[in-house]
Amino acid sequence: MAMSEELAQFQEGIAYTFKDERLLEEVFVHTSFLNERGGEGLRSNERLEFLGDAVLSTVISHIMMERFPQKNEGELSRLRARLVSEVTFSSLAREMKLGDYLLLGKGEILDGGREKPSLLADTFEALIAALYLDGGFGRVFDFIAERFDTMLDCLSEEAMTQDYKTLLQEYTQGHYRVVPEYTVVEERGPDHERLFTVHVLIKGDCCGEGVGRSKKEAQQRAAREALERYEGG
Repeated sequence: MAMSEELAQFQEGIAYTFKDERLLEEVFVHTSFLNERGGEGLRSNERLEFLGDAVLSTVISHIMMERFPQKNEGELSRLRARLVSEVTFSSLAREMKLGDYLLLGKGEILDGGREKPSLLADTFEALIAALYLDGGFGRVFDFIAERFDTMLDCLSEEAMTQDYKTLLQEYTQGHYRVVPEYTVVEERGPDHERLFTVHVLIKGDCCGEGVGRSKKEAQQRAAREALERYEGG
C-alpha cells in the first residue's frame, strides 16, 4: 500500500483531512529513518513533538479549569501530571495504531520501535501539533477533549486522595532525600466513631496535619496539607 493510501486511511479514521499532507507525513518520520535512508526531503517529527507537548498541556489545563472549579493550583497540577505523561500518550497512540504508520530505521524496527512507549508518545504529540498547525486551535481542542474525556471523568477526588502519600514521598525524596514520618497525636470519640489526628514530619518538623476516621485517611489528609504547603511556596 502506498504511503498516500495509508495516510488517506488514517485521516478517515480520525475524521479529519489535512490541507497540508506534508504535515501529516512529518508526524510519522522518526530520526532513525532519516539517519539510515536520507529521507528524500522529509524531516523528523521532533519539532512537532516539541509543539505538541505544549498544545496538550495548554488544552488539558483549560479543560481542567472548567471541569474542576473548586480545585486549587496544586491539585490541578497533580491532575494534569496524570494525563500529560508518556503513559497516557502512548496508550492513546496504541488505540489509534500510530505505530503502524511510523517510518523507522531497520535497527529501530528490529528493536521493537513500533511498540516503544517513548516513540508512541512522541508520535502522538507530533500528531497534536500537526492538527493544531493545519486545523487551528478549535479543531485540536475538540480532538484532545474527545480522547481525554473518559480519563477526565475518572479523576475523582477519591482517586487523587489515594495518591497524596506517594506524591509527598516522591517530593521529599527528590528535594530532601528523606521519607515522611507519620505520627498519631490524638485519638478521640467512641469506637464506632473514632477520629484520628495525624502529623506528618519532614526532617523532624511538622509540615501537615490530618484528621480522619482511620489512620490511613488521616495520613492522606496530612500528606495533602504538606504538599499544598510546599507547592504554595
